[in-house]
Amino acid sequence: MPPPLILASASPRRRQLLEEEGYVIEVDPSGVDEPEPDGPVDAPAFVAELAWRKAHAVARRRGSGLILAADTTCALDGLLLNKPVDRADAGRMLRAQEGREVEILTGICLYHAGRLEWVGAVESSVVLVRRMTDPERDEHLDSGRWEGKAGAYGVQDDDPFVTVVSGSWSNVVGLPMERLGRLLRDHPAIAP
Repeated sequence: MPPPLILASASPRRRQLLEEEGYVIEVDPSGVDEPEPDGPVDAPAFVAELAWRKAHAVARRRGSGLILAADTTCALDGLLLNKPVDRADAGRMLRAQEGREVEILTGICLYHAGRLEWVGAVESSVVLVRRMTDPERDEHLDSGRWEGKAGAYGVQDDDPFVTVVSGSWSNVVGLPMERLGRLLRDHPAIAP
């Protein structure tokens, strides 16, 4: 049986992925801000650092337990597309990605709070976002399915304009389950 995890996220999608794989979890959102950078950044370093900051915040608050934190973003032309702040921002993100392949990056961090030890990884997948008609885009924006999702869409919602081209489907959802399993197996000192 996998070790119990303290999920440093309020994401219902991450929680569902973990529960479907049989993990025993407790949810304790980190409260760490997730700003979208103003300019180009090193996307893998950005998501790795943000995942660590989330895990560290929960570890400091709790003092014990195995913390799991993650951060997912869309990388396009050196810029990151995190969670849209409103409908207009979601529309901007969709139009920027239409007709293009987009890299989806998730940084994950497992943090053993009692020993102040941690391990992290970054997983990359690629999606193709097809061009949408104005009515299709408006329907998606009106639906609210873009809320709380990096890039303003979710493959788990069966959005017909997004296709995973390569990499992990669960990574695109927000938590690369295959990579998490490997981290837990390969770092027994972190996972009791």
